[in-house]
Amino acid sequence: QVQLVESGGGLVQAGGSLRLSCAASGRTFSTYAVGWFRQAPGKEREFVAAISRSGGTTYYADSVKGRFTISRDNAKNTVYLRMNSLKPEDTAVYYCAADFMPMLDTIVVRTYEYDYWGQGTQVTVSS
Repeated sequence: QVQLVESGGGLVQAGGSLRLSCAASGRTFSTYAVGWFRQAPGKEREFVAAISRSGGTTYYADSVKGRFTISRDNAKNTVYLRMNSLKPEDTAVYYCAADFMPMLDTIVVRTYEYDYWGQGTQVTVSS
C-alpha cells in the first residue's frame, strides 16, 4: 500500500510557474506508475500527466503539453509536476495517483485504473 501527499499549490498570476510535489510513503514506490489529475469546480476530474515506474515514459494531456513537465525521483519517493506558463483555466485541485505496475515503462491515464490517491492541492491562477 502507498500513501500520497501533494504539496506546492498556491495562487499565481497568469504566465507564472509552480512546482507540485507528490510524496509517497513506503519502500516500493518505484513499482508504481503515477499520474496527475485535476478537478475544477463543477467539472469532472481530468487527466493531466503520467509517468512510468522508470520515469522513461511520460504522457500529457493536450491542454498542458509543452507547458507542464512530470518527473520523478524514486530515491526520494517523490513525483513532481512542473507547471509553466500557467493560465486561468489551469485553476483546479490537483491530485496525484499511483497504480502498481509490473512493467517498467507503462503509463496509466484512466482515472479508474489508479488505486491510490492523494488529498489534492489547490492551484489558483489569476488573470
